[in-house]
Amino acid sequence: MKLNVVTAQSGTKWVRQGIRVFWKQPIAMSGLFFLFMAIMSLSALLPIIGSFIALTLLPAATLGLMAASREVDTGKFPMPIILAIAFRASKERMQGMLILGFLYALGFVGVMGVSALVDGGGFAKLYLLGGKLDAETIMDPNFQNAMWLSLLLYLPLSMIFWHAPALLHWHGVPVIKSLFFSSVACLRNWRAFFLFGMMWTLIFMSTGLVLSLVSGLLGDGGLMSMTLLPAMLMLAAMFFCSTYFSFRDCFLNDTIYA
Repeated sequence: MKLNVVTAQSGTKWVRQGIRVFWKQPIAMSGLFFLFMAIMSLSALLPIIGSFIALTLLPAATLGLMAASREVDTGKFPMPIILAIAFRASKERMQGMLILGFLYALGFVGVMGVSALVDGGGFAKLYLLGGKLDAETIMDPNFQNAMWLSLLLYLPLSMIFWHAPALLHWHGVPVIKSLFFSSVACLRNWRAFFLFGMMWTLIFMSTGLVLSLVSGLLGDGGLMSMTLLPAMLMLAAMFFCSTYFSFRDCFLNDTIYA
């Protein structure tokens, strides 16, 4: 396994590949993504530690979606069991994935903790525990500052963990080294990841704008509320599909583990 430095245009290619592989098996990939969301949501419902458990499972679950994308890309049909691929590996790699998830959860809670210094924990409580989000809360300057600070702090956390689950599972890289190599890969290929992020941001925003315009032209306010969430979830599934291609291009190896 070795790091590959890609061109900036690779970022847009990953977006196209993610969209393409989703539409190869749209029903299967949509079903897997909704199963992924259900696992996260049900885990988060557990009292007190539910959100932490959901965060701990997230690296393993995202690996499952990457593995499903790989299956579709090679012409195979992704079965639901593929989401549990991290827990069907060797004992050593399964333990490594749980450690990775625990570190991710700690990092995320740390980000929320820092944001709580800005607004007294309102944003963190809403994000981790849920609750009612109203216009007054959204317009609160402290809430907005906490939200933007969380986003700013989450970017480096995401970079550290972006490739780590795949490196650990498919290449047998130890936990700490996988975090280090993931960070280096993102930094060395920052131009591609910048375009990747900008492309997905544009796609999400454009989709919302188009749905809003269509709803306005038809004079049907309910159309927006009915179509926005399914559209965003579908785009989110495509986004997760594209993460596999970013990993595949950033690391070269003749052997990929099952």
